[in-house]
Amino acid sequence: MFFHKQELQYDATPESPDAVYARKLQEVLGGQYGEITVAMQYSFQAWNIHIPGKYKDLLYGIAAEEFGHVEMLAKMIAQLLEKTPLGITEDAVQSDPTIAAIVGGTDVQHAIVSGAGARPVDSNGNPWSGAYVTASGNLLADFTSNANAEMQGRLQVSRLYHMTDDPGVRDLLSFLIARDTMHQNQWLAAIEELKEEGTEMLPVPSNFPQSKEHTDVSYQYQNFSDGEDAGQGRWAAGAAPDGNGTFSYHDGPTTSAPMPAPTHPDSRLFGTTEMPNIVEKAAGTVQDKLKKE
Repeated sequence: MFFHKQELQYDATPESPDAVYARKLQEVLGGQYGEITVAMQYSFQAWNIHIPGKYKDLLYGIAAEEFGHVEMLAKMIAQLLEKTPLGITEDAVQSDPTIAAIVGGTDVQHAIVSGAGARPVDSNGNPWSGAYVTASGNLLADFTSNANAEMQGRLQVSRLYHMTDDPGVRDLLSFLIARDTMHQNQWLAAIEELKEEGTEMLPVPSNFPQSKEHTDVSYQYQNFSDGEDAGQGRWAAGAAPDGNGTFSYHDGPTTSAPMPAPTHPDSRLFGTTEMPNIVEKAAGTVQDKLKKE
């Protein structure tokens, strides 16, 4: 059951309209690592979790906060679009306001489609996609994905911070950056707690018996590049983070196999399965001509 409280977690007002920046802000609203993504990702992870307790409550709590961040950004975009001129300037290089807006870098659908409001799209107008959501049911895998999402989101908001000098917009972004700081640390702490408790361990999934994998290559770093420095990394020698093996370094693969025989799919699929022998056909054609002569 959901309830909505008509308040914002943090309020900020832009100093002046800016349709170009409103389009940029769409990225952290409806982009791959935007607020819609994390709100839906944490929600589906909460709905899919199989155990009650602190991890489920953690997911529900942060999911609700992220929906609030969606609203905060939508309101900021609407404020940035308020009283925005249609063209670039009064003496724009183009007389058509739509063309002028495109040249100026605005999203014309902000005016045409949403009536000076936010849209569930990224900064290029691509619709938000449910394909961005990771909710596997494995907490260690999901929390690791969540930490990455918060890192990518904080990175993008930090870049956006330096793309404006509007104090009101920067005020909102500063708040969101701070929450991303918390959320990064939160997921990393939850990951460590999962491992300490033995709820889920590396390698994920930890309840798949490693005896069923080809253990002779489980901890080999195989260098498939001509770069020479990969062998200096922590991943090339010493104990592996899961505590179950020791890293080793190899130039290239330690296994190889010949290519299998050509396949012959069902003829009803109408695939080309055999190459005609052009040389033999050509020779036969010459011989036929000689016989006729």
